Amino acid sequence: MPTLAMIHTSPLVIPVFSKLAAAKLPQVECFHMLDESLLKNTLKAGRLEPATTRRVASMTSLAGEAGADVVLVTCSSIGPAVDVARQVVAFPVVRVDEAMADAAVAQGGRIGVAATLRSTLEPTVSLIEARARLMGIEREVEPQLCEGAFEAASAGDAERHDQLVERGLLELAGGVDVIVLAQASMARVVAALPPGRISVPILSSPESAIERAAEALRSLAAG
Repeated sequence: MPTLAMIHTSPLVIPVFSKLAAAKLPQVECFHMLDESLLKNTLKAGRLEPATTRRVASMTSLAGEAGADVVLVTCSSIGPAVDVARQVVAFPVVRVDEAMADAAVAQGGRIGVAATLRSTLEPTVSLIEARARLMGIEREVEPQLCEGAFEAASAGDAERHDQLVERGLLELAGGVDVIVLAQASMARVVAALPPGRISVPILSSPESAIERAAEALRSLAAG
């Protein structure tokens, strides 16, 4: 049976990815690796530090030793570390937001990026710009930091978090063709919006990341 390992920086996203994997990858064995300090250290430093990048690469290697055929890194804030991890292992490593970025580049000339953390916003914007260059397409990216939303969530005020995210999405929607959610945790806000509240497409990463992991597993099976 093929095996997918998922590296997380928050326990909150594990049920989301577990549910998606069960639905979309029923013939795949999955296991999870959690290290909250990867994100905490990145937030404390205000950037992805070399030591954290090395640890992500090391965890990816360990996942392979534990039997993983493909590894999915589910945290956007440490997404750039995936590029390094790919250089030190011989199996596919999937970055959670890469498929989402590709879809956004394909859909719109002006792409909005919403985030509650600057440490996630900046890597996501950079990723979209890089994927557009790779495709030879001109795209304009409009970042939107939902100020105070992360702090509200950290304090247990989910309602305030959701209000601030919704406000940020509404501010973006008027001037872009498509919106990208830089964090998987923001997707539930969109799911709760009344139909027609926001008229432009809104993309989130978990489902597209699982689908990309499935593509990598199929490619391995095909030889």
